[in-house]
Amino acid sequence: MSHVLYKVNNLKNSVNEFRKKGFKVEYGSKNKPHNALIYFSEGPYIELLNKAPVSIFIKLILRLWGKGKVVDRFEHWEKEKEGFFEICFENYETDFRREENILKEYGITFFKTKSKRIDPLNRVLKWKLLFPYNLRLPFLMTYFNTDPKPKNFIHPNGIKKIKHISFGTDENLVPVIKELCKDEILELFVGNGIQKLIYEKVS
Repeated sequence: MSHVLYKVNNLKNSVNEFRKKGFKVEYGSKNKPHNALIYFSEGPYIELLNKAPVSIFIKLILRLWGKGKVVDRFEHWEKEKEGFFEICFENYETDFRREENILKEYGITFFKTKSKRIDPLNRVLKWKLLFPYNLRLPFLMTYFNTDPKPKNFIHPNGIKKIKHISFGTDENLVPVIKELCKDEILELFVGNGIQKLIYEKVS
């Protein structure tokens, strides 16, 4: 797994709240950030997301290009209630060849794009994204060109990593997700969204 998305209504306030809970939080971008990250040395990280990183103009262009399903996902994110709501898978390849073959076998269409940002440490992070048009499926990304995760790090509150995530989707999509991601921390159920997230804490 790559990361878990946590919807926030006010990014600055939420960053402060998570810091008060003993997490080390860094903003995603050096200038005008729309998100913030809680990294762990091992496993998926947490992304605090205020709004999708696309302008109204880009959304319009995507709809004109026939990519409205991608816009639907972004707008769905923005309407979510505060809390954990979405997961992302990752690979360590330069493309999504394996994942594309899986999705095509199930007749699932998708949209691919590239992204990059300059983080607060002046690292230029680059990656690719794949968004299934079915909003009940997680999206995917290739790993960053530069690893932003700290080494051998434990948060001030003693939390080492995320050790369990239960994610709900449609019954017919469970086999697809199992093929896309074989991470043992992921538990699937028939339902909606993220039901449970458990941390591993150093005793």
